[in-house]
Amino acid sequence: QTITGAGITAGTTIVSQGTGTGGTGTYNLSASMTVVSETITTGADTFVVTVNSGNVWYLVVAGAGGGGGGTGGGGGAGGYRTNAAYNYAVVVSSYTVTVGVGGVAGSALNVAGGDGLNSVFDTITSTGGGGGGSNSVNGRTGGSGGGTGHDNVLPGAGTAGQGFDGGAGGPDAPNYPGSGGGGSAAAGQAVPSATQGGAGGIGTASTITGVSVVRAAGGGGGVYTGGTPGDGGSSNVGGKGSSDGTGNAGTPVADTGSGGGGSRTNLATGSAGAAGIVIVRYQFQ
Repeated sequence: QTITGAGITAGTTIVSQGTGTGGTGTYNLSASMTVVSETITTGADTFVVTVNSGNVWYLVVAGAGGGGGGTGGGGGAGGYRTNAAYNYAVVVSSYTVTVGVGGVAGSALNVAGGDGLNSVFDTITSTGGGGGGSNSVNGRTGGSGGGTGHDNVLPGAGTAGQGFDGGAGGPDAPNYPGSGGGGSAAAGQAVPSATQGGAGGIGTASTITGVSVVRAAGGGGGVYTGGTPGDGGSSNVGGKGSSDGTGNAGTPVADTGSGGGGSRTNLATGSAGAAGIVIVRYQFQ
C-alpha cells in the first residue's frame, strides 16, 4: 500500500507490519521510515488511498481562538471531531486535508482575539475556536466559545458535538478578570472572584498516535494588576492568562488546537491560539 502526506517521501510503500497487533501499530516502509499514522500539522495536504478500500480512524481538530485584548477572556479551543474507531470508509481516491491555523491575540482594549480556522478531512469539518472577548466585547462563537472580558459581556457559544461555551463573566473591580475559553470536554470556568481569572475548559485525550495526548483545551482569562490569571485548560495545554505581575500569557501547546490566554491590557499581552491538527490512522491490509 502506497502512502503520501507531510513528512512521507513520494512513492513510499508499506512492505510489512512491524510492532503492534490486530493490524494496528507501526509499519516498515520502503524508504526506511516508520509511521504509526498519517499526521498533518500545517497547511493543506492530500491523504491518498492507492490500493484497496477500507476503514480509517480520524481526528480532526481546528485552529483555536486567540486570547482577548484588555483584561480579556481566554480563547476557545478548536472544534474536535473523531470517530475513535476504524469505521470511516475510504476507497481508492484522494482526500482533501486542511489544517486550520490559530487566531491572533487581541491587540488592544476592546479588541477580541481572532477566531481559529476550520480543519477538514474529506466530509469532516471541525469549526475554528472563538476568540476571547475584551472588556465590553463579547467572546466569539466557534468550535468552542471564547471567554468574556470583564465588563459583564457574554461568552461565546461552542458548537454541539465539537466543543463547549466560554465561561460566564463575574465580579468586576478591583482586578477586572476575564473568564476561561471553552474546551472540547468542558466549558470554560466562569470568573470565580474579582481577583481571579477563569480557567480554560479541559481538552480531550486521544490515543490515535499510539500514546495518549490531550488536545483542544481552552485558554485562561487575563486579569488586572495584583490579580491571579486563569490557568489554561488541562494543566496549561491551553494558554494561561496574563497579568502585569506574571508577565505575558502562556503559549498553548503547539498543534493541539488549544486556546490562547487572555491579555492584561498594555502591560502584558495575551497569546495566539494554537494551530489544529488532522490525523488519519489506517489498518494494514
